[in-house]
Amino acid sequence: MPTVNDKARACWVTRNTIAWNPEAVQPDWAVTLHYGPGIDIPLTRDPAGLPADVREKFPHLANHEAFKIPADRLDEVPEALRGQLAVSAKDGNGALVDATGLQIQGVLDDLYTYEGPLGVTFQAGVPTLRVWAPTARSVKAVVFPDVEQPMTFDPATGVWSATGSWYGREYLYEVQVFVRSTGQVETNRVTDPYAVALTRNSARSILADLNDPALKPAGWDTLSKPPLAAFEDIVLYELHLRDFSASDPSVPEALKGTFKAFTLTGTNGMSHLAALANAGLTHIHLLPVFDITSIDEDRSTWLSPAGDLPSFPPDSEAQQAAVMGVADRDGFNWGYDPWHFTVPEGSYATDPAARTREFREMVQSLSGIGLRVVMDVVYNHTSASGQNDRSVLDRVVPGYYHRLNADGIVETSTCCPNTASEFNMMEKLMIDSVLTWARQYKVDGFRFDLMGHHMKRNMLKLRQALDALTLAHDGVDGRKIYLYGEGWNFGEVADNARGVQATQVNMAGTGIGTFNDRLRDGARGGGPFNGLQEQGFLTGLYDDPNATDQGTPAEQLARLLLYSDWIREGMAGNAADPQEAINYVEAHDNDTLFDAIHLKAPASASMADRVRMQNLGMSLLGLGQGIPFFHAGVELLRSKSLDRNSYNSGDWFNKLDFTGQDNNWGKGLPPAQDNQSNWPIMGPLLADPDLKPTPADIQKAVLHFREVLRIRKSSRLFRLSTGAEIQERVRFHNTGPDQIPGLIAMTVSDPDGEVDHQVRQVLVVLNASKDARELAVPCAAFVLHPVQAASADPVVRGSGYDMGTCTVSVPGRTAAVFWDRRPKAVSDIQSLDVA
Repeated sequence: MPTVNDKARACWVTRNTIAWNPEAVQPDWAVTLHYGPGIDIPLTRDPAGLPADVREKFPHLANHEAFKIPADRLDEVPEALRGQLAVSAKDGNGALVDATGLQIQGVLDDLYTYEGPLGVTFQAGVPTLRVWAPTARSVKAVVFPDVEQPMTFDPATGVWSATGSWYGREYLYEVQVFVRSTGQVETNRVTDPYAVALTRNSARSILADLNDPALKPAGWDTLSKPPLAAFEDIVLYELHLRDFSASDPSVPEALKGTFKAFTLTGTNGMSHLAALANAGLTHIHLLPVFDITSIDEDRSTWLSPAGDLPSFPPDSEAQQAAVMGVADRDGFNWGYDPWHFTVPEGSYATDPAARTREFREMVQSLSGIGLRVVMDVVYNHTSASGQNDRSVLDRVVPGYYHRLNADGIVETSTCCPNTASEFNMMEKLMIDSVLTWARQYKVDGFRFDLMGHHMKRNMLKLRQALDALTLAHDGVDGRKIYLYGEGWNFGEVADNARGVQATQVNMAGTGIGTFNDRLRDGARGGGPFNGLQEQGFLTGLYDDPNATDQGTPAEQLARLLLYSDWIREGMAGNAADPQEAINYVEAHDNDTLFDAIHLKAPASASMADRVRMQNLGMSLLGLGQGIPFFHAGVELLRSKSLDRNSYNSGDWFNKLDFTGQDNNWGKGLPPAQDNQSNWPIMGPLLADPDLKPTPADIQKAVLHFREVLRIRKSSRLFRLSTGAEIQERVRFHNTGPDQIPGLIAMTVSDPDGEVDHQVRQVLVVLNASKDARELAVPCAAFVLHPVQAASADPVVRGSGYDMGTCTVSVPGRTAAVFWDRRPKAVSDIQSLDVA
């Protein structure tokens, strides 16, 4: 075998085809595949190039040369794949010109794509283990404490299996496999990629049956989910599991930061969620709650920041230094670092051994107060690859599950080793995992982290698989399970370089949601990578500029009009299928809306002004078409003390106070790693006592949020179900070059009662200007919505509609809703059920 470096520039794409571009290749060169001790297979160059189906699966290889394995040597392929591989090119004189290793994902798909069960299955209580490891030389099931059972290999599928009376015992796979990165055969003891139960800190898998009654709370099998007529009825609330209870004084210390905290009644957090559910919230979106690497599951090892943090000034560096000093040894992390995809995270359980039952108890309890559960899932990367102790997939089938660059090195554009769901068995792992969460944990939705790094076909196949789940057969109605994700277009997959991606533009028409960053940026101003103090629709652009350079008045006006159009498009559900549009102004990433307002609003803006900006942000989400997405605490004026990336910033910067006493502003300068360059801007703001809201300010925002939810719930006109309905019924007024800046007016009409038999038309007016505005709108019998007529906010109660002039008047920084209700036998409009 020729000497090669650690690169793998050739790709074995099908059983008989290798794609490679040897340096300066000539037609008469001799190209050879090498495997094993001195075994060579001469390859033949195909002048037609790669076949169309190969170019479709591997678009980034479309211009590569195609080299064919002779038909009489194809029987050697399975054996070749178990060892070291190389291809070489020699010129007409026999001199070696080029040589490289091979990437083998394509040929493994061609030979060993498998549709059956993997992991542990049970027959009459007896478990069978199956692991897909087609390149392994041997595999043992190591069942503790005393079994090392050789597994049987199926050459047709690449699956190794073993059966034994081992229920409840711990196990690992011992896989003997060649590893290209080390250049030798390794013997890896590794957990099951399909594990459904684990010991503490994921040291071993457990032979567990998720159907075991001992793992189910009482009533689990007959759990009835809150009704959901259509995906457009969804209102999402994004919540980090630890944030929910870690700082709640009404939760016992032993249950803080756990699944169990959701099972308590009467706590500050559960009371808050119950009130939101009663108002119209439908889904709790939990940041990752699967098994992760970043938190030690032994709580006794956790450290707390040193010093008296509350005693330091609001603009001090001391708090962040103390927090970051223990950042990797506390109990906090967002958890976007997958270890095992299909096991609940043990640090969120009172004991890792109880994780399955306690996760189910959480789902059951949330269902009891009217809330469905969404999981934030991260199948686009793993936390480790290669021979790392926390690498699972790559130690079972080296070089298969991760996306490789042209040199055969694992891509990391997602921040971590990227998985490659364009390959069949990674796609299968992802789909099988989601189906397990849906069936066994009754999860109602899945938000895909960096969904654009998956293929569109992955998501469509998953949607089809979920739709096939039924209450009778699976215990869940898969058609009620919602899918959405981040459809960003970047990295090595950008512009469909590795296949048609699951990005915003590509997912249109699929029924799968993607996040609308244009509405977010238009509302706040700028974007995550723009200047901190760039203003937008909510934050005073043009109407109330801050002291930084926002451009000339004409430039500001033009930008405001553009932003207003972005917001209109979002409020119209992007005028396509509204269930595909996730509208948001704040998420776990980047500044909270409250922090962004403090950075962007003019210094002259009072706290009352700032609260109204915040409330207007909640309104434009809740009162438009599409799916509104709220970050937990937006209704509490939540601050992270200006931290833009709080993934590892501990409870101190991520504190969520459901008592409404403290919004967490002014807890010190945010961690230096992601914020230090902006400390000169942040420090004076944090030190300003006038920028700290009072409990009364927070309560105003909470009440406003509930009112928005009640209004959205009150009529289907806020929740149209098709793009055609939106095109027919939604109209925007005050548009064009002569529009009143900072004012958005939208009507949704239903003259024939096809959508709402009680309401003929609704009118939503968003006035982001600091002063009151009037606007002529289509004539109707509009009255202020009864929720706002009885609002806790006296300002919105001052909104009005003049039937004589068909003119609406709305105070500054206010969202007002009017409706025209059909005549009824009961004339009192207050009688309409809008609770």
